[in-house]
Amino acid sequence: MNIRPMNDRVLVARMEEEKKTAGGIIIPDTAKEKPLEGTIVAVGPGKRDEKGNRIPLEVKKGDRILFSRYAGTEIKVNNEERLFMKEEDILGILN
Repeated sequence: MNIRPMNDRVLVARMEEEKKTAGGIIIPDTAKEKPLEGTIVAVGPGKRDEKGNRIPLEVKKGDRILFSRYAGTEIKVNNEERLFMKEEDILGILN
């Protein structure tokens, strides 16, 4: 299934959760927090201004981003969890 985000929305694949700490301690599933980092999988065409012109997004497909804890809507695409979120929910782009 292919999904194309609308307007100023992006589709994000969350980074994998750490299963071990740096010291080698295994973290149980109940104690894990979902990562606030991900990779952009798809980008919408951008929002429209008052005159109807498209304002392109600053992020692009493949960018690694940081986002707020409660950002976006979780969905499943081909049995993989993804997040739909607005560009304004993105805190920054990682280099």
